[in-house]
Amino acid sequence: MHVVIIGNGISGITAARFIRKLSDHRITVISAETDHFFSRTALMYIYMGHMRYEDTKPYENWFWEKNRIELLRAYVERVDTANKQLMIQNGEPLAYDKLIIACGSKSNKFGWPGQDLKGVGGLYSYQDLEQMEAYSDQLKRAVIIGGGLIGIEMAEMFHSRHIPVTFLVRENSYWNGVLPAEESAMVTRHIQENDIDLRLSTELKEIIDDGQGTAKGVITNKDETIDCGYVGLTAGVSPNTGFLENSGIETQRGVMVNEYLETNIADVYAIGDCAQRFEALPGRRPIEAIWYTGRMMGETVAYNICGQKIAYDPGIWFNSAKFFDIEYQVYGTVLARPPENHQSIYWEHANGRMSIRIVYEREQGTILGFNLMGVRYRHEVCEKWIRDQVHIEKVLQDLSLANFDPEFYRQYEKEVLAIYNQQSGKNLQLKKKRRLDAVLQFLRG
Repeated sequence: MHVVIIGNGISGITAARFIRKLSDHRITVISAETDHFFSRTALMYIYMGHMRYEDTKPYENWFWEKNRIELLRAYVERVDTANKQLMIQNGEPLAYDKLIIACGSKSNKFGWPGQDLKGVGGLYSYQDLEQMEAYSDQLKRAVIIGGGLIGIEMAEMFHSRHIPVTFLVRENSYWNGVLPAEESAMVTRHIQENDIDLRLSTELKEIIDDGQGTAKGVITNKDETIDCGYVGLTAGVSPNTGFLENSGIETQRGVMVNEYLETNIADVYAIGDCAQRFEALPGRRPIEAIWYTGRMMGETVAYNICGQKIAYDPGIWFNSAKFFDIEYQVYGTVLARPPENHQSIYWEHANGRMSIRIVYEREQGTILGFNLMGVRYRHEVCEKWIRDQVHIEKVLQDLSLANFDPEFYRQYEKEVLAIYNQQSGKNLQLKKKRRLDAVLQFLRG
């Protein structure tokens, strides 16, 4: 059986590796981006000089031949599902028995005048990185459009080279559609502390052409002109599915899949950023452009193709990121605009760069989620509390089980518990700090 995978990102490569572990099937991975799989999340560190491209490749170049995974550097122009063939640009058609679509995403464009000029790009592909690099020499200013995680990464990249950055964010506080108000305000302050020209409640109206097809500035929705030599489009991403037109494969925003990651066409699957669930799982979104979900989908689809049918289950939501110097982790349900039945305890350090938020159900007291800024908690411990629906008071008394900050760092469990005591009128006491063996025993239990 010949399994063809379109895309060599984390989802496609995970699928290839697990299919090889589980079977002797022929495997071909197609990508026009790079010859070999690399860590997409490390793109910013290549630009900042922390890593070389070679350092971002988890496997040596000989790995693929040794494991009998064929690599094809090419564009897929069209999928012929009736004849089970891929139409390859400047190449012969490629036949498949099973097809995995793992083609990822592309940066959003919303029809702005000038959006296709030179010197305008996102931060998703290796080619995006190459374009940023090509325009960075002697760059006097960059303008970044969109206030998500990719936007702040791009801002930090330019900032690392002392290139002035203007950051246009349509919300009145950074990422306030995702972060609760206090955490959003914290990150907003931190962006400004790093000398980023943050323009809140401001949108892009037009990108100005220099007359030779290259961007030379932008006009905002407030009719302000900002001169720049590069425009970063980071207003989110969308599934890269244009080549599937007329294939018969059902798409909406992404490629529609069921719980087994199967499309409406037999022997065709979709995984990663481009996959959209027919029905979203509780607490999850239909499309999740997240590294770890792509990896989990890749493993799941491999089992399904190799005859061990299992449903995709990403478990309890989590994510992590970094806003310049502030690390961020979220476990479970933490909403920017919570419903009435969600109660939270929020502690913030006086330095304005660290916070802990614990969310629980108001009536039942069961734990729902954790939001952490500049503080590290153990993923496994938080997930177990959420999965087991542990009461908030037990969580607070055992909170030292979760602490994962390095030795000699200050810990703030007492401060968090004190806030709850003040809110509730109780006098709960924190249990003594737990050693690692106690943490392991808790997880096993």
